[in-house]
Amino acid sequence: MNTYKPKVLIVDDEKGLRIGAQRLLTRENYDVTTAENGTDGIKLGTETEFDLAVIDLKMPDVDGLEVLQRIRDKYPNTVCFIATAFASYETAVEATRLGAHSYIPKPFTPEELLSNLKEGYQIRLVNLEAEKWHKEREERLLEVAFEKTRMNTIVNSITDGVLVVNKDGLAVLYNPAALRFLELTGIAIEEYILDKLKPEILALFKKFVNEKSSDHNSYTIQIELKPNREFFIEATASAVFHPGENVAGVVIVFKDITELKKIEFVKSQFVSMVSHELKAPIAAVYGFLKLFNDDSIKLSPEQKKEYENRSMIRLDGLLKMVNDLLDISRMEMKAVHREIKRVCIHEVIASILELFQVDINKKGIQVIFDHDEYKQCIKADSDEITRLFTNLISNAIKYNREQGTITIKLSMSDDYLLTTIKDNGIGLKPEEKNKLFTEFFRAKNEKTKNISGTGLGLSIVKRIIDSYSGMIEVESDYGEGTTFKVFLPTIMSN
Repeated sequence: MNTYKPKVLIVDDEKGLRIGAQRLLTRENYDVTTAENGTDGIKLGTETEFDLAVIDLKMPDVDGLEVLQRIRDKYPNTVCFIATAFASYETAVEATRLGAHSYIPKPFTPEELLSNLKEGYQIRLVNLEAEKWHKEREERLLEVAFEKTRMNTIVNSITDGVLVVNKDGLAVLYNPAALRFLELTGIAIEEYILDKLKPEILALFKKFVNEKSSDHNSYTIQIELKPNREFFIEATASAVFHPGENVAGVVIVFKDITELKKIEFVKSQFVSMVSHELKAPIAAVYGFLKLFNDDSIKLSPEQKKEYENRSMIRLDGLLKMVNDLLDISRMEMKAVHREIKRVCIHEVIASILELFQVDINKKGIQVIFDHDEYKQCIKADSDEITRLFTNLISNAIKYNREQGTITIKLSMSDDYLLTTIKDNGIGLKPEEKNKLFTEFFRAKNEKTKNISGTGLGLSIVKRIIDSYSGMIEVESDYGEGTTFKVFLPTIMSN
């Protein structure tokens, strides 16, 4: 049950009218407040929001139109009536301009007053309802605007390209990243975009729109936008549906897969190189075994011995290659088990030189290494450090000349322990130096054709140094020799 009493303000300097109207309206269940002059009327009408106000036009202190204006300025939804016996066209126009609902001519009967106030209160309720809906609509619009802004912010921050196209082929939404994938400088919203899409992407769009399918799957294609694996993209398209399952448009997401494609290419190259390098020794051993197994071929004991030795050499090389490949694989997979302990570089190098002493003497190489000159120990895995310098010293011996020289020095360079290994052997051509740390690369020329090796040693060296955040530098001149500089950070020092 509604117990609300409409609040009415009566502003009139006529006491009899004021009191009479108050008694009448109170009996009719109105909540009535009165003011005996314009000043009080303004004060009461702006302190409290009344549903209705009846304002005398002529009052001794303040004009009724000013009271009307002040109340309407503060509470625009208060329905105001001007009560007067002196109505004129000009005052009617001015009162209407200021927001008066209507005139109540004086003298008025109780029925006339009640009828006007009843109509005014209904208008008041309609106005309040309209205002309520207006506020709710504004709030919804603000929410929509906020959601739209937030969605645009999210979409624009995505590094992948996003493009939404409606079924008519007009661009509905896109982010700046999409421009790079579409190779466009700009897109206008509601611009026809289909003629700017690559044929493969256009086919994806048509798969959803032209076939009128309700397919909820996504379809992905890969496109090479620039040749030589310079720019590969992956485009994934999904349909956007209306509530009735009709296709409204298509959203296409673009991803840069250039690096992934490069890795795939490198892996493919690596598999091809491994296959090629394994094929030669296997074929050689297989050939020797066929000779042994062919009864029609009579081999002398010397020939058998030679073929056995050559098979052993090829199998030994094959085993070394497999071990090197396993080492590289473990390093790539970070599956190397390290035993970190104190490792003294000068002791490691001295031990390696002892190991290769026979080879050094065979070629008459002079080794200059004063291991008492500079001693430095680090914390590292001993096997890895030994493997690193074994490969470098082995190369310095193999690729050196007869009666050559190897100079090994230890020193400090900023925050690094620097080990320099210099030989005066074959050296490298400029194009060979650039490929030095590539798997299976071996400098092939008339001076190296009889030197065996897997072509993986320096690749392993580079990986070991990288794993310790170190550096390696190479200086080489063809025919004059090569110098390797290994920098290991002193943070590894104890």
